[in-house]
Amino acid sequence: MSGDIDVIRPEVYLAIYCLLALLGAAFTIRDRATPILIWLTAIVLALMAWWIGAKDGLDLAFAGSFVDDGFARFAKVTILLSAAVVLLLSEDYLRRANVLRFEYPILVALSVLGMMVMVSAGDLIVLYMGLELQALAAYVLTSIRRDSVRSTEAGLKFFVLGALSSGLLLYGASLTYGYAGTTAFAGIIAGTADGVSLGLLFGLVFICAGIAFKVSAAPFHMWTPDVYEGSPTPITAFLATASKVAATGLLARIVFGAFGMVAGDWQQIVAFLSVVSMYLGSIAAIGQRDIKRLMAYSSISHMGFALMGLASATEFGVQAMLIYMAIYVVMNLGTFAFILSMEKNGQPITDIRMLNMFSRTEPAKALALLVLLFSLAGVPPMVGFFGKLYVLRAAYEGDLTWLAILGMIASVISAFFYLRIVYFMYFGEERQPIDGRMSGINWAILMGSAAIMILGVVNLFGIEGVAAAAAATLVQ
Repeated sequence: MSGDIDVIRPEVYLAIYCLLALLGAAFTIRDRATPILIWLTAIVLALMAWWIGAKDGLDLAFAGSFVDDGFARFAKVTILLSAAVVLLLSEDYLRRANVLRFEYPILVALSVLGMMVMVSAGDLIVLYMGLELQALAAYVLTSIRRDSVRSTEAGLKFFVLGALSSGLLLYGASLTYGYAGTTAFAGIIAGTADGVSLGLLFGLVFICAGIAFKVSAAPFHMWTPDVYEGSPTPITAFLATASKVAATGLLARIVFGAFGMVAGDWQQIVAFLSVVSMYLGSIAAIGQRDIKRLMAYSSISHMGFALMGLASATEFGVQAMLIYMAIYVVMNLGTFAFILSMEKNGQPITDIRMLNMFSRTEPAKALALLVLLFSLAGVPPMVGFFGKLYVLRAAYEGDLTWLAILGMIASVISAFFYLRIVYFMYFGEERQPIDGRMSGINWAILMGSAAIMILGVVNLFGIEGVAAAAAATLVQ
């Protein structure tokens, strides 16, 4: 047992921190010192990311139910750092919105804990434990603004559809257990060496459908626009970044860890999810005027591109997916740092037409947002272009040329709604500009992420090497 506990020490320490922070805040400081708790939690998450990133090798705990390998560590570091940045982004916004609750950073940390378990799962039961811990905390975060009908509605929709997705996943897990005779990924993959039975194939389909809800992959995307729009903006940023990394990591873990011997069966499912997500997200976003709903459909489209790398069913495809997700997280953090500052007369503004001629009043912010939007659209030479190039190359090398061609067409379609925001900022009609202020932290994150989109062109800051090592540990 001591060896098992040693493997899961980061998760144990984070759970202990959450419990101590909850007890300490509930019985002493409550909401008065929430800013301190936010900063402390962000520091804890960042230090944990450094600790996990410094580890190497492959470790198993609890008879292989928990896997600590390069793939899990890559995903965990990305999740932890993105959650820490979201916490720093959110303090000023939550204070102005009068929803600075001490539960907020603790719920974020608990959700992150669930995500860490998800990407290290080596068993269907552990997978579900991590998934539900992440989801239950996310439901509460979504509806944390109790005086807002939209926030409450978003939380309810998220909960109901999340329960549906959990039901699908559990049904698939029960079918898998019934036909494979085990819940361990190692046992499942050993049992599929000679092919997959019809019952096990149905189990795979239901599991993929349940996880597709979490990824926001079409046609299981219906919760995403309403939840993104109704949630407090920092929570939207959290759902759009850390949550997506955990969900894609979980999907990769199960298809390679449990069904890696029958890649031809799940490859069709993932390719279908990829195509539908790319096109639905790109086309539906064209008619959006609310920037948070636009980012929701943008997220659906980007998940389609990430799944394109996974659909190739190759080691390079996993590497491409990891690179794409890391770039996607940075782009979204910078974009949401800007969205948090969109205010007029003290009220949040989400209509993209309010950005008309924004470049005239705030040229530096407009330029940074332009760089991020160009990167999201995949315009060279921004780093976002290389992210798409990686997944397109993975699809081509995986004999999915048709998928790569469809991906290029979808990328051209999606460029329209990103470039439309740029048009409003630089060539729109004259009107009274937005007057929201931006805290120093948010300004630094906006400018820093924009700089990464340009400076990372040289060698992507070495992330491709780390992603290659991570992919190698998953695809064996």
